[in-house]
Order: sequence, then C-alpha cells, then structure tokens
Amino acid sequence: MLNKNEIERVSRYINGIADTSDTDWVEGLFSHGHTNQSLKYHLEQDWENVLQEESIGDVDLKTMLDRVHHLIHKKESQKRKTIVRRITSVYMKIAAVLLMPVLVAGSIYVYYSSSLSGVVADQTVSSVIYAPMGSRVSFNLPDGTTGWLNSGSKLTYSLPFSENRNVALEGEAWFDVLHNEKQPFEISAGKSMIKVLGTSFNVSAYPEEKYLEVVLQNGEVEFFDQSLAERVTLKPSERLVLTDSKLELNSVDPSKYKGWTDGKLIFRGDDMAEVARRIERWYDVKVEIADKDLLQFSFRATFVDDSFEEVLKLISMTSPIEYKILPRMLLQDGTYEKEKIILQKRRK
Repeated sequence: MLNKNEIERVSRYINGIADTSDTDWVEGLFSHGHTNQSLKYHLEQDWENVLQEESIGDVDLKTMLDRVHHLIHKKESQKRKTIVRRITSVYMKIAAVLLMPVLVAGSIYVYYSSSLSGVVADQTVSSVIYAPMGSRVSFNLPDGTTGWLNSGSKLTYSLPFSENRNVALEGEAWFDVLHNEKQPFEISAGKSMIKVLGTSFNVSAYPEEKYLEVVLQNGEVEFFDQSLAERVTLKPSERLVLTDSKLELNSVDPSKYKGWTDGKLIFRGDDMAEVARRIERWYDVKVEIADKDLLQFSFRATFVDDSFEEVLKLISMTSPIEYKILPRMLLQDGTYEKEKIILQKRRK
C-alpha cells in the first residue's frame, strides 16, 4: 500500500508541480501498472477505505473524474500523455481520491504551460479555478481579490499575478477586487473586457448563452466589447446587458445579483425567459417553455435551499402555469441527459 510520502508524490505529479525526481518515480511506477496486479490491488483497497470514512459525505464522483480527465490531458508531453492514458485506464479511482480535497474545496489547479520536466522559478504558470455543475466555489487571488464562482464556471489567470492582474472568465462570478491604482484589474469574457481599480460587482458570461451581464455594487467599472464603438462606464447600482451586439444599461438592486453567493435564488419582477435561464443554471436542468404566451409573465420570489420541484410548485400556484418533469434518458455514450422540465399555460 502506498505510504504518505508516495501518495504526496503522485498528488504532485497529477497537479503538475512535480520535480524531476517525482516525475521519474511516478512514471516508472505507473508505466507498467496494467500488469502490476499487486499495485492495482493496493490502490483499490485505498479507494474502498476512503469511501468508508464519514468525512467524505455525499460527493459527485463523476464530476471529479471529469475534472481529473480534463486536467491530466492538459499535459503537452507525448510521453506523459501515454503514461496518463495508462493511469486513467487502471488507476482513475486513486486519482479521484488524491484530488478529492482539492475538488471539494474548490482549490486551484496548476499546470505549467511550457516544459513539464521540472519546476522552473521564472516559468509562466497558468492557474484555473473551477466550479463543478450545481456548486458554488469561493476563491482568493494572489493580490487579495476575493469572490465566488457559480455553477459550471471557470476562472483562469497567470502567475506571477501582482504585475499582471488579468483573468479570463467563462460563466458567472462575483468579485471583490482589491484596490490598486497602479495596477488595474482586468477580466476578459469572450470578446468583452472589464477593467476596474477596486470594486464589487457580478459578471455573468456563459459562452453558450451568448449573453453577458455586469452588475455593479460599488466603485466604477469600465466595459468594452469588440462590437461597440466606445467604452462604457458603469456607476453603482447599474446593470449592463450585452446580447447580439445590443447593449442595455439600467438601474437595479445589486443585492439581487449577489444573492446566489449566499445560496439564494432571487427573482424581482423577472420575465419567464430569465426565470427559466436561471433555474437551468441553478439546478443543472433543462427548461423548455412550450407556450410563448408565458414569456409575458413576471415573477417575484426568494428561494433558499429549495429543490427545483418546490420552485416549480410555487410558480404554478401563483400563475396559470403547469409543468411536466421528464425522466432522464440514457445516452449512447453511457451518460444521462439533463432532467427536463416543460412549462406550459394551464388549460381551462
């Protein structure tokens, strides 16, 4: 059975921070792993022991394995790719165990963008913070900036960070940016750029939705997109929405857009399209609006730790809407599609 030091060496290898000695040892250990029945047995025993620990709780192992798979395939060395394929085919379980505390805590995955043969002090490092579907993850950046990542979101930045406060966002995040007049904080989201010195604000920019939203709580935000002729400056309590090169700017209550960081799903006069979009993201489901007449309805409510069935029940109780929940279907690749909810106007 692997001892503590050996487990740490494997963990450093998977996280991309192993030195030459660690790399040679791990690759030697796993290179013939498919024929090493003793090693396989011990790793599987370690896995079973971890599952029996009460501290583990309810964990989405599929999400973890997806992240492990994504991480290890970032490696650029062809030799390492060969080793990785062997690890994933025989030892994926132990990889999940090693990364479990990192995934649950929403820690930072680090991998080197150039040579992978060892750790070099002046090497540029790319860091990624990821929030799995159905979760929220808090983060602390090296400059003192803090915030939250919403479900299915990813925040990427490079080290050293103090001289280059640039991050790339895919999804939704709340930022509390540490003030620094000499070094602005910049967020790239697709073709858009958000520039601040120090402020608190929310950004929603899921690539698949072709919808970008910025809500400012305090301070000042400068927004620019390639489709716009000039930059736009946001003031506190203002909301900017960009869809299909069309920009809208209006006044809002910022607390509504920060509620998700506290586990609150808040609607304040939102139309059905917005309600459906946020329910989809919040509960990782698919919502289909069968009757276009429903788009004229608006809703006001606050939900805290409620299931999506409870949310749908309240919506149907306060409006002439009925819903149907379809069972998840097994796909050809062995995974299941998202649970689907169909909303339609209640028949008289």
